[in-house]
Amino acid sequence: MIEENAQVVSVEGAHAWVETERRSSCSSCSAKGCGTGALSKVLGTRTQKIKVRNPIDAAAGDAVIVGIDESILLKGSLFVYILPLLLMLAGGLFGEAIAPQWGSSGEGLSLLFGSLGLVGGLVWLRRFNRNVENDPRYTAVILRKCPPNISVSNISFNS
Repeated sequence: MIEENAQVVSVEGAHAWVETERRSSCSSCSAKGCGTGALSKVLGTRTQKIKVRNPIDAAAGDAVIVGIDESILLKGSLFVYILPLLLMLAGGLFGEAIAPQWGSSGEGLSLLFGSLGLVGGLVWLRRFNRNVENDPRYTAVILRKCPPNISVSNISFNS
C-alpha cells in the first residue's frame, strides 16, 4: 500500500475530499544541483484535492493517512503511458507493412495508422476511466487518522 499524509477538507457520505501536498519525488534527496530538485524549488509545493473512500468516518479538519494499492497504481500507470504508445507503434508498423500492397512508400500510411493507433488508445483509456471511476479498487482510501501533535512546552522535568 502506498501511503500519503492528507487533510480532510469535506465529507460527502461514504467519501471525503482530502487535500494533499504535491512534492517532487526527490525533494528529500541530499544531492545538490539536481534538475528535478531545482525545478521543485522554483515551482514550490501545491495542494491537490482528491476524492477518497472514508471507512473510518474522518471529519473535516482531520489529518489522515490515505493509501492506494501498489498493483492498482502500476496497472493504471501502464494503461495511461504504455497502452497508447504501444498502439501507436503497432499502427505505424501496420501502415508500413501494408504500404507496398497499396503502392506507397510507407511513410504516409505509417503516419496515418500510427496516429489512428494513438487516438484509439486514448479513446480506449477514456472509456476505461469511466468504467473504473466508481470501482472501489481504483479509489484511494483513508487508512487511519494521524495522531495529534504533542506539545512539549507544558511538560516539566522536575527531579
